[in-house]
Formats: sequence, structure tokens, C-alpha cells
Amino acid sequence: MNVVVIGASDKPDRYSYKAIMLLQQKGHTVFAVHPRIQKIHDLNVFPSLKDITEKIDTITLYVGADISSQMAQDIIQAKPRRIIFNPGAENHSLEEQAQALGIKTILACTLVLLTTGQF
Repeated sequence: MNVVVIGASDKPDRYSYKAIMLLQQKGHTVFAVHPRIQKIHDLNVFPSLKDITEKIDTITLYVGADISSQMAQDIIQAKPRRIIFNPGAENHSLEEQAQALGIKTILACTLVLLTTGQF
């Protein structure tokens, strides 16, 4: 499954970093997005969601509503099957826009979903 992590971090103590590592461990193809990071270990990091050309199944958000609102058009245009709003990344407006277009939205922790087999 192709999973985009928006708000990727190269710091091991950050949840987005932990999610990237666990997603890879579980066999998912990860596309990390952060405008100022080029690599996380051997994973290339994309400066923008627009730079990803592959079909996206899931976008998992690790940014606040102020940032995801600025990215809303790109997120919607990516046409993911679902968007996961991790704790602290809630964005009611983006959630409503996505749902209106048939994109599933989940308010949950990606790490919990992965470790409990609900991902």
C-alpha cells in the first residue's frame, strides 16, 4: 500500500519518524513529505505532495491544521482512499472537504492502527 506521511521527521523521537519506520517494517511503500528534509535514512523525502506521481492509498497527517489547510488543495487532488488525522493534526474543514468527495477520514493514531492490526 502506498502511504504518504505529511510532516515527516528525521528525528527518531518524533511520531512521524516512528510511523515511517513501522509502515516500512509492515511492508508499505512510504512517501515522506517535508519541505526541508531530503532523506530519512535511505528514504527520499519529497518537498511537496505534488512531487509524488504514484497512486496514493493513504495520507497520514503529522502537521497542524494551519499547515494542512495550506496543503488542502494538494491533499484533495491526490485523491487518496483515506486520510488519517493523527492526534494534534485534526482539521475539521479538510475532513469535511474530503468526506464530500468520498475520501474516508479517520481520527486516529497511525502507530496504534499499525500495532493493533487495524491499519
